[in-house]
Amino acid sequence: MFRGKKYQDAAKQIEKNTLYEAAEGFGLICKTASAKFDETVELHVKLGVDSRHADQQVRGAIVLPNGTGKTVRVLVFAKGDKAEAAKAAGADYVGEMDLVEKIQKENWFEFDTVIASPDMMGVVGRLGKVLGPKGLMPSPKAGTVTPDVAKAVQESKAGKVEYRLDKTNIIHCPIGKVSFGPEKLTENFNALMGAIVKAKPAAAKGQYIKSCVAASTMGPGVKMSTAKL
Repeated sequence: MFRGKKYQDAAKQIEKNTLYEAAEGFGLICKTASAKFDETVELHVKLGVDSRHADQQVRGAIVLPNGTGKTVRVLVFAKGDKAEAAKAAGADYVGEMDLVEKIQKENWFEFDTVIASPDMMGVVGRLGKVLGPKGLMPSPKAGTVTPDVAKAVQESKAGKVEYRLDKTNIIHCPIGKVSFGPEKLTENFNALMGAIVKAKPAAAKGQYIKSCVAASTMGPGVKMSTAKL
C-alpha cells in the first residue's frame, strides 16, 4: 500500500512495538497530524469475544467528557408533546410518517443520529433495511429508543458516541479531534475504555482487551497501553 511522505515521516516517530500510555500516545498523534483539516482521532479496540454469540455482544453508548468535536444532526421520530420537547431540545428534524416517506422516496440521509420514542417504533421499523446497514437504526441499548427524547437529543448534541462490535470483534469509535490536544483526548479515551470494560459480557473468557490502537484520519496507528484498565 502506497503511503505519502507525510505519513512516512509521522510513522518514523512512532515505535511499532511500543505500547504507549494515553497522554504520550495522544501527544504523538497530535504532533504527527499533518492534514490541512482538523483530523478526527479514532480508537480501534480488538476484544477477546466472539460477536457471533448473542451472549458475547458488546454494545452501548456514552457521552464523552469533551464531546467529539463534530456537529451532530439529529432526527427524531415522535409526536405530540414529545415532538415539541425534541424540537425545544435542539433536534434538527422532527416528524412521523412524513420523514419515513422522505427517506424512502428521496433516499434522504442528511442526519447523523436517529432517535425515536417507543410508540413510534412500528413506523420506524419500516426503515430497518435502509437505516440498519448504515448503523442508524434506533435501539434501546444505545439509548436512542427512549420515552425521554429531549434528553437523548441533548446527549447526542453533547458528544454521545455509540460503540459496538463489528464482525471481526473490533470496536471503531471516534473520540475527538486533533485540535483537542492530548489532555482532552486522554479524558475521552479513559471514559470510552471504562465503558467498554464495564460492558464485558459474563460469557467472555480469557483476555478481554486484545489490542487498542488510536489514529488520526490521515496518520499512522499508535498502540495504546491498556494495562491500567
